[in-house]
Amino acid sequence: MAVMQKNPGALLAVDQGTTSSRSILFSPEGDVLALKQKELQLHYPHKGWVEQNPDDIWNDTLWTCRDVVQEAKKQGLKIFGIGITNQRETTIVWDRKTGKAVYNAIVWQDRRTADFCAANKKHEAKISKKTGLLLDPYFSATKIAWILDNVAGARGRAEKGELAFGTVDSWLLWNFTGGKVHATDITNASRTMLFNIVTQEWDKDLLKLFNIPASMLPAVYDNVHAFGFTDEKIVGEAITIGGMAGDQQAALIGQACFMPGMVKSTYGTGCFALINIGGTFRQSKNRLLTTVAYRVNGKITYAIEGSIFVAGAVVQWLRDGLKVFREASESEAIAQGVADNGGVYFVPAFTGLGAPHWDPNARAAISGLTRDSNAAHIVRAALEAQGYQTLDLMSAMEKDSGANVEVLRADGGLVANGFVCQFLADILARPVEIPKVAETTAWGAACLAGLQAGVFRSFDDISARWQAHRRYEPDMKPETRSALYDGWKKSVGMLLQ
Repeated sequence: MAVMQKNPGALLAVDQGTTSSRSILFSPEGDVLALKQKELQLHYPHKGWVEQNPDDIWNDTLWTCRDVVQEAKKQGLKIFGIGITNQRETTIVWDRKTGKAVYNAIVWQDRRTADFCAANKKHEAKISKKTGLLLDPYFSATKIAWILDNVAGARGRAEKGELAFGTVDSWLLWNFTGGKVHATDITNASRTMLFNIVTQEWDKDLLKLFNIPASMLPAVYDNVHAFGFTDEKIVGEAITIGGMAGDQQAALIGQACFMPGMVKSTYGTGCFALINIGGTFRQSKNRLLTTVAYRVNGKITYAIEGSIFVAGAVVQWLRDGLKVFREASESEAIAQGVADNGGVYFVPAFTGLGAPHWDPNARAAISGLTRDSNAAHIVRAALEAQGYQTLDLMSAMEKDSGANVEVLRADGGLVANGFVCQFLADILARPVEIPKVAETTAWGAACLAGLQAGVFRSFDDISARWQAHRRYEPDMKPETRSALYDGWKKSVGMLLQ
């Protein structure tokens, strides 16, 4: 006879993303027991600038977290631990005494430092050798430097040790602990362009290059670590924050891609594909990024990443900008309403082109329009772009890693679109699997907290829980695939001229 647990437990994931803040309560099996979400506003003060209010990031997150903590109490559930996952590279600088930010959060999409990056391209080889990254406005370093150079008094205060820098995880951790803990995890540190992922420490040469005082930087820990406790006065109870990871690394963990050669691709605001390459640092030769996948018990695993700046955001633009449809979900039926793309290609480079092109000055374009083209062709072209962009990444990843990728594990909001998933399988010529646990990124953060709390013994425990909800098999003739991809490459080429 089974013995009932007197105090069943759960894991709480805080998922702070680009467009919303969410808190999700998971059972150890990955079932969602409670979820609270609040949309987060983006601000565009100048062309190419993207900002958020740091207080909104914190207050929205806290609101969702308190609600879920109360829901756990109602259900009689003990929260074993909290895992935090976050939009990466977004940069916040705040006063150590007051806890107030000195400027808005500069979002990862922001391109204001493009000229600085272009002027300093001679340093890119050195930066890439240390960080695995390319010199691009995307990363945190140039954003920090911009704040120090453009906010009155900021540089002087930073040099006196009065200011702290953090990516969103650090900002949330600081606030959750009532200002007691200034720390980050190694995956978020690896996205700042200041952290040497070979020696696994903040790099003095890079700090000098970007003129950033070391006193601003947070302590760096493994992804599974007792980072601190939530302040009881703030959250309602003291809970261990036992795991943190940047959103794409959290999704890699949530997708149980623990073996070299396994790939996950997340289709949210942007698209991010990561391939596990194991414990040896390997620099990309195809303009992709090498990043820290995770570090647990001091053992590091690397990944090669391809970053696409615009994925789901193009559907939002069609809805809100062009008013082509009222609900994003309508895009699937509209795309299927035409037999093919009619020769129309949509390169959604609204904020520049990411991997493998890395052109911050490129802008979105729709090509191949004729008098026969209609809105459905444009919608279909926008959805097909996700497949083409992924194929760009996958081809480069296989060259860099030497792996032959057998299957793509996909997640994110866009995988609810069956047309997108089938086109991915068709253009990639390999199966696409959608996980049973749809909230993959948040689940990855919960898994990290579960490892720290002893809910899971190892990654094997997490792998055993992974199940496919749907699987899409490729069903496109090779000659059709080749012709479609040639058209895409020509369209991208026009932007790069």
